[in-house]
Amino acid sequence: MQQHAGNSFTTLLLDWHQTNPRELPWKDTRDPYLIWLSEIILQQTRVEQGTPYYLRFKKAYPTVQALAKAPLDDVLKNWEGLGYYSRARNMHETARYIHLQLNNVFPNSYKELLQLKGVGPYTAAAIASFAFNLPTAVVDGNVYRVLSRYFGIFTPIDSGAGKKEFALLADQLIDSEDPAGYNQAIMNFGAIQCVPAKPDCQRCPLAEQCQAFLQEQIEVLPVKAKAKPKKDRYFNYIVINYQQQTLLEKRQEQDIWKGLYQFPLVEYEGPEIEFDVLLALLESSFPDMYKLINKQSVSKPFRQTLSHRFIHARFWEFHLNQLPDFDNLRFQLVQRSKLSNFALPRIIDWYLRDKSLYLELV
Repeated sequence: MQQHAGNSFTTLLLDWHQTNPRELPWKDTRDPYLIWLSEIILQQTRVEQGTPYYLRFKKAYPTVQALAKAPLDDVLKNWEGLGYYSRARNMHETARYIHLQLNNVFPNSYKELLQLKGVGPYTAAAIASFAFNLPTAVVDGNVYRVLSRYFGIFTPIDSGAGKKEFALLADQLIDSEDPAGYNQAIMNFGAIQCVPAKPDCQRCPLAEQCQAFLQEQIEVLPVKAKAKPKKDRYFNYIVINYQQQTLLEKRQEQDIWKGLYQFPLVEYEGPEIEFDVLLALLESSFPDMYKLINKQSVSKPFRQTLSHRFIHARFWEFHLNQLPDFDNLRFQLVQRSKLSNFALPRIIDWYLRDKSLYLELV
């Protein structure tokens, strides 16, 4: 990178930022807890989606001590619908660590922040910059896009080489006198001006030196490596109904949605499962349940897209004249009217809201 190009870029960017502020509820705070909270919530999440969750968590848990003392089930319930639930579990664990081991005081260096669970290079840089005004460059999706277009970089942003190249460039560009302001400026520029599709380049203050614009490569950059194909998984949820009660279990495996509640689950290798096969697979958990069935029905398919897989689900409702034997350490009997008190995967929430439209008699 030529020094002149870097200086010009930073100057133009900061000038643009002065006249294009972006109002965000965490923007004006220097509280490392609130900045950390916002950054964890915004990982893999659009600002528009994450903002209500930030406000919810700020109200429910105004300090790291309050979050640390909250039950994990409550934290997961407040997180419900945001996805990537490992973020919430890591956030709660980190809050407990800061409360119990660090006396509620956040680390104030990039290196120490990086040791916190759930905090990677981007989040550590953001906290160090926005809370402590340290010259640590933040590199998120917006920054990758702006830098790759302006400097004409075709190295895939999700490759090891690309991450190193962009991190080095970002460190060279940061304004040492106001690193927090610079980081906010480039992130906002990517969110408002240099958007992913059809940016308004004719009104862009960087257009005259933007390599992607000059070479007509705006729609090509940034480059990403070819994504791996998503895996299909097929879930059959068993909804047991007995006198306005049903059974739930808590997901304990090192898998998606750990710590959330669900109806008893049978995962199958294909999209269709014969009713007799389903009953046979349920036999170990609910012996002789087939003898207790008054009525059964099954939902039409639901599908939820995750980052690396498709979840296909059907809900099998069984109305019973008596509860089957079950492991009360694994399963919990709850009132159906109380289901909203539990943190549930979104696909189950969809079913509960719309199930009357989807059920078919078996």
